[in-house]
Order: sequence, then structure tokens, then C-alpha cells
Amino acid sequence: MDYAAAFLDENRAFSERFRDVDDSLTVPTCPGWSLKQLFRHVGRGDRWAAQIVRDQLDEPLDVRSVEGGKPPPDPADAIPWLHGGAQRLLDAVEFSGVETPVWTFLGERPANWWIRRRLHETSVHRADAAIALGSEFSLEPAVAADGITEFLERIAIQAGSGGAALPLADDHTLHLHATDPGLGEAGEWTVGISGTGIAWSHQHGKGSVALRGAATELLLALARRTALADTGIELFGDDAVWHTWLERTPL
Repeated sequence: MDYAAAFLDENRAFSERFRDVDDSLTVPTCPGWSLKQLFRHVGRGDRWAAQIVRDQLDEPLDVRSVEGGKPPPDPADAIPWLHGGAQRLLDAVEFSGVETPVWTFLGERPANWWIRRRLHETSVHRADAAIALGSEFSLEPAVAADGITEFLERIAIQAGSGGAALPLADDHTLHLHATDPGLGEAGEWTVGISGTGIAWSHQHGKGSVALRGAATELLLALARRTALADTGIELFGDDAVWHTWLERTPL
């Protein structure tokens, strides 16, 4: 996947949600936030990542130190500001080198890690905006499927940290099956316990609980943006395993 191109496409699609809207509307899936705050969060997040990469930081950057971190007050200037932040990240990665190690919240990673992270961060927040506005939301199946993979990669690193309970019991497994045509093994995931943590693979499997549906719907269900009852996802097996997974994984 061309993550840079997909990221720019997603940045543009996100910006379209904010043309001629009441940005004081609340965002139900981001409690306490308005559309205005959601827009600023995404735009500042791109610039935050860009500055980390550009300066090749080995520690987190205080968000209050992000250069140009607030959108212009004039809505006509705000969308170019959003696009500019995305381009800053791409430019920073190119300037620093895609493999240059930089700080991330998962530990040191190559600079281009941030492009993929910001792609999927933006896509889920575009869903938040769509939900707030009562409008439709869709993703290219390959992007949605990669979003699921990226989510599971992060869970495998973060699960159980700080003594937190793992999202699966020792004898439980979770299987996800995206029904979109053409995904192949990239559209299946089996998750279980490995040692003291979580492991996953692109394997077909039955699972203690299995979810079958479109990749976009599976992604939004994993990210707790939509309830299964509001989707076309089919659930097989023990739904208590699914609810425990949701309770113990991040938004």
C-alpha cells in the first residue's frame, strides 16, 4: 500500500466533513468534544508527528510546543492548515529518511511509521465526524483491513502493560473475517494469548468468538465507534469474549 498517498486522500476526505458545518456540534464517539475540537486534534496531531520526525526526537513532544498547532480562526483558512499539516509530515519523513529512528508511543520506530499511524488515526476520526453529522462513512476495504492490522499490532505491544488485564483469557481466541472481495489472507485475523501477552496472525480460525462482516464495519466495531447491532456484522460463538475484549482495549 502507498501509505503516503492513502494518508493524503484520507486527509482530504476528512476535511470535506468540515465544509459549511456547525463546528459546535458534539461528537458522541469522542465524549466532551465538539467538531471544532476534533478538527484541531487531527490537524495538530499531524503537525506534532511531523515535528517529532523532522527533529528526530527520542522523547515525546509536548503538544503545547507544536509549531502552528492551532487552526486559523477563519474557516476559509482552516482547511488549508489541515492539508498543510499532512504535507509537513510527508516532507519531514522524506527529509529525515524513512528508516530514521524516532520516538513513538510504542518505542523507537522508523520515521515512516508515523505516516501509517496518522492515516488510520484520521480515518477513524473521519468516522467520528460522520457519526456526529449523521452521514454515511466508508473506507476502501484495503485501507480498513490495514487499519485492523495496525490496531492489532498496537494491541500486541500494549496489552497487559502496567499490570492491566489482558483482553482475552488464556483459553479464548478472537477471529475476524472481512467479507470484502479481494482481500485474501489480509482480511482474516486470529487473536489469542501468547505467554504473558497477545499474539495475532492472518490465519483462518474458528475462535471462541468470531465476527464476520465488511472490513470498515469490523474496524469501527474494534475501535468502539459502532455497536454490532447497528452493523451488518455476524457474531458467532461466545459474545461475552467479545465484550471483554472491548472493555479492555483502547478507543
